[in-house]
Amino acid sequence: MQLLETHIAKKLQEPIRFQEYGVGVFKTIPTKSSIKKAIKKGYIFIDGVLATTSKYISGGEKIELFEPKNQANFKRLKLDLEVLFEDDYLAIIYKPSGILVSGNKFVTVANALTQNLQKSNQTDAVKPQPIHRLDYPTSGVLLVGKTSSSIQKLSDLFKNKEIQKTYFAIAIGKMCAGGTINFKVDDKQASTEFEVLSSVKSERFEFLNLVKLLPKTGRKHQLRKHLSAIDHQILGDQDYGNSELILKGKGLYLHAFSLEFLHPFTKETISISKELPKKFKKIFIFCHEYTN
Repeated sequence: MQLLETHIAKKLQEPIRFQEYGVGVFKTIPTKSSIKKAIKKGYIFIDGVLATTSKYISGGEKIELFEPKNQANFKRLKLDLEVLFEDDYLAIIYKPSGILVSGNKFVTVANALTQNLQKSNQTDAVKPQPIHRLDYPTSGVLLVGKTSSSIQKLSDLFKNKEIQKTYFAIAIGKMCAGGTINFKVDDKQASTEFEVLSSVKSERFEFLNLVKLLPKTGRKHQLRKHLSAIDHQILGDQDYGNSELILKGKGLYLHAFSLEFLHPFTKETISISKELPKKFKKIFIFCHEYTN
């Protein structure tokens, strides 16, 4: 066998079973079931001794993961994510456009979290999980839970509408200054506040508008459906609106700009944002004035 990964256990408030502690420690075996399988196959050593499911971790132990030489070329996901905020309970990362948050695909944000985030020291630490979704073509900030209790509490914050989300989009056509869109999405009440920050003339689209969006509900594809419903589809949206107004090859001009909420454990106000992608700035040269 050959050494694959090494981890030094962090100091814990109280000892916990390695089977629980090991979740998220290694990039290649991120789940509890995969940890258990690796232990049974004799791939994990703790301080030079073969690990067992009954072994407790208190801190400072050297944990080594080995693999058979014939598995050295096993396919592993390598995806660097920008971490905007992280502590022992949660993280906020930047999701680029053109990648799934989660699902059955190999390349997803969810599958890349363990290699990009630090292992939580909390006793209920789990494999990091996205708390909400962003569409495949949408870029922006994404909230992640690192413990079972934080995942539950953060999910409750979303459910109770206690997390303020701000988006920016480039919408097509001559628009009014702003307002509230109240159209049902999938037969459920949905509401979005919008404000047009800047407009430029366009030979093909008449006008392009930099629009600030504040969703008051969280329906699937809500922002895309709402802007399409008022005849101002988002630039690059191939699913909603007039197919003759599709801008191919540039992706969707929708960006999850910021998240603001009260940290459920530290009680501090968390306000994290990510600047607009370059493709926005090429249309609105001075758009940074509106998003700082």
